[in-house]
Amino acid sequence: MADTDFTTVSATDAGATTTDAADPAAAPASTTEQAKQTVKDYSSKYGAQATDRIRTFADTGKERAVGGLDQLSQLINDAAGQVDDKLGAQYGDYARTAAGTVSGFAEQLKAKDVEELLDEAREFVRKSPGVAVGVAAALGFALARLVQSGIDSNKA
Repeated sequence: MADTDFTTVSATDAGATTTDAADPAAAPASTTEQAKQTVKDYSSKYGAQATDRIRTFADTGKERAVGGLDQLSQLINDAAGQVDDKLGAQYGDYARTAAGTVSGFAEQLKAKDVEELLDEAREFVRKSPGVAVGVAAALGFALARLVQSGIDSNKA
């Protein structure tokens, strides 16, 4: 058997710096930095997932809105014939014009990307903040009434 000489090697002899081994504040700082990086990584990962889901919901909402507007346009157009009979052709033409306007708006929505729609909404809010607040309040009120009526019908 060969004689083997084992010698003790200190941390500084092995290439470690004294701040790594001797400074107790260095370990929490590196742990803190690691925790910060982990939080950043997870937040960016989940942020990207949330953004993807929001875009999916926005696309679905846009498709539903376009479908609803198309149905409304068709309903107004169908009612125009009855308006002709009861009130006269001039009022029926008003109904047809309204149906065409709603249909044109639906086509504009269909042609635009969600990002374009959001950019236009931001620009509208910048130009007319008072109108935007009024519209938001009216939509909030209508939504609250809709939810309340759904809750009341479930109790009955």
